[in-house]
Amino acid sequence: MTESNAQAKGGVVGEGSVTQAWTHAVKLFPPSDRILSTILTRQAERYGDRVLLVAGEARWTFAQTAAIAAASAQALVDAGIKPGDRVALMCSNRPEFLQVYLGCAWLGAVAVPINTALRGFQLSHIFRNSEPALLVVEAQFVVAIDSVEAGVELPPRTWIIGAAAGAVDARISGVPLPALGAAAPAGAVRPGDTVAILYTSGTTGPAKGVCCPQAQMFWWGIYSARALGVREGDVLFTTLPLFHTNALNAFYQAVLNGCTYVLESKFSASGFWSAARRHNATVGYLLGAMASMLLAQPKTANDSTHRLRVALGGGVPPQIHGPFLERFGVPLVDGYGSTETNFVFAGAIPSDRPGTMGYLADGIEAQIVDENDSALPDGQAGELLLRAREPFAFATGYFGMPEKTVEAWRNLWFHSGDRVVRDADGHYRFIDRMKDSIRRRGENVSSWEVEQTIQSHPAVAACAIYPLPSELGEDEVAVAILLEPGQSLEPVDIVRHCEGQIAYFAIPRYVRILSQMPLTENGKIKKGVLREAGVTTDIWDREAAGVKVRR
Repeated sequence: MTESNAQAKGGVVGEGSVTQAWTHAVKLFPPSDRILSTILTRQAERYGDRVLLVAGEARWTFAQTAAIAAASAQALVDAGIKPGDRVALMCSNRPEFLQVYLGCAWLGAVAVPINTALRGFQLSHIFRNSEPALLVVEAQFVVAIDSVEAGVELPPRTWIIGAAAGAVDARISGVPLPALGAAAPAGAVRPGDTVAILYTSGTTGPAKGVCCPQAQMFWWGIYSARALGVREGDVLFTTLPLFHTNALNAFYQAVLNGCTYVLESKFSASGFWSAARRHNATVGYLLGAMASMLLAQPKTANDSTHRLRVALGGGVPPQIHGPFLERFGVPLVDGYGSTETNFVFAGAIPSDRPGTMGYLADGIEAQIVDENDSALPDGQAGELLLRAREPFAFATGYFGMPEKTVEAWRNLWFHSGDRVVRDADGHYRFIDRMKDSIRRRGENVSSWEVEQTIQSHPAVAACAIYPLPSELGEDEVAVAILLEPGQSLEPVDIVRHCEGQIAYFAIPRYVRILSQMPLTENGKIKKGVLREAGVTTDIWDREAAGVKVRR
């Protein structure tokens, strides 16, 4: 879809003030300059004392942010970090996260943000795969390191955020996050160099580390701003976690478009609107169940007394869009993207077909294909394939997994693994995943990883993880279990077994113990049969039982 087509569909309103910021950014930063050190330096010269970041008590201007990036890079150099080294970062939404990330980007090191909910097998795999030279961990998450498998080598150096060095686990030798001092010169970084490795849940194996180049993050800032109609001077308000693409690319939207980026510590349904009013937010970011949770709050006279003009609404159920707009006065923007790609589809503002993917973004190519990668006609569902026309606008592969990289990028297209339909008018609709994947409360859950954990219980002979619909949209995690002969267990035992071994959001809500599994002729479990059965009379629901997951 060309830019003019997007405007005709309503995806970007045709006002100069709306499009000026991101169009200027594309011209200001030619392909060779799409690296964060150049972006920060040039925008600091342009915007100077304009506030770029608001996070808790922290207020960083554009000029201060560039200086912090350079000083953070020097601290990394002083610790022996070199360009290309990986720096693992396990931290909540606080300015220190961005401080370390910016230092890595400035120097040419690679940030490895870690989901703070990960434990055990999942956390061990990331350390094993990325082999970081430095771990930067917030004090409250040091305990998570206890769950790393004994045979996994931890980074040789550790910085602790928010606590003295003595408050660390015996397995790691840590010092406090260094104070910032001298500035380092910008590293010899290229647009195709990896700036971050972001782990995305696999379906049939461990999580894959997506290698995100510097220029990909630039294009996240451009494509997202275009889809949302971001204007210079906007206040971008997010409660999403920095270790995911969404909140990280919102920072790039702010830098590239002369905006203020407001980072809240976490999402609160009861406190969202008061925070938006307090910050004079104009653009918001919501995913999946978040919009449903906001609508479930008691109505107040202040529901529409805010400045929020638009909000991202990817994955929000279609029936939510209308009531949300009517009550809060905020249109939700449909969209689609992945860590490997970019903001490649966007809907109109307001949405003309709520709850769908929208229209293909200018600069992106797409195909719907069959199992042989042959193109399918409009109206027929198949796998979505994508590629970018701009250099390094997509990820470059999976870290340390060349076979997975070749599989996903075969025939010069990125294979999304999503079953999608293209309508005759160019509108795209998501149908389901091609493989076994679950999306819960904005988090991707790897069925394989959860199955490995449950399978380790001595009473479990076989298990299958599958999604069931959530009342809030997206999925809930369900497990079907076949017991070993002569063994018995209570469903709550599965919850307790998973605690501390996998992320809390991946622990099954539903547990179904079967006397036999539905199998194919080849002996594989028919997960489709389990999904179609839904919430059966013999299924145990931990929420109905009042069982809380210990985080």
